[in-house]
Amino acid sequence: MKKISTSFYDILGISSATICLVHCLIFPLLTILPLGLSHNPIIDLLFASIGLFAILKIIKKSALLVSSILVVSMALIWISILTELFFEIHLDLIYFGGIGMIIGHLINYKLHRKQNH
Repeated sequence: MKKISTSFYDILGISSATICLVHCLIFPLLTILPLGLSHNPIIDLLFASIGLFAILKIIKKSALLVSSILVVSMALIWISILTELFFEIHLDLIYFGGIGMIIGHLINYKLHRKQNH
């Protein structure tokens, strides 16, 4: 059985965080158009779950800086999503969490590539 490398999880995390960030930035603009769209925090929960899966695989083998960035970013995202789900209050923490996730995964990906070359 082939072992999945940390870089795969970094690419998964970068992709998920980027798609999530684009979704969070573009979707409010789409709700202005008369398309019948409304925001569903379950979509945010889906992206956060993918991101959580990726960082749980990564933080075991990454540097303290990367682990810290990823854990804090994920906490910001989950706080924002759960606040919206339970209290219907939108917090901008999700944007900072998404940017932090992208940065953390990029740093880890570069460190991982440097170690293997």
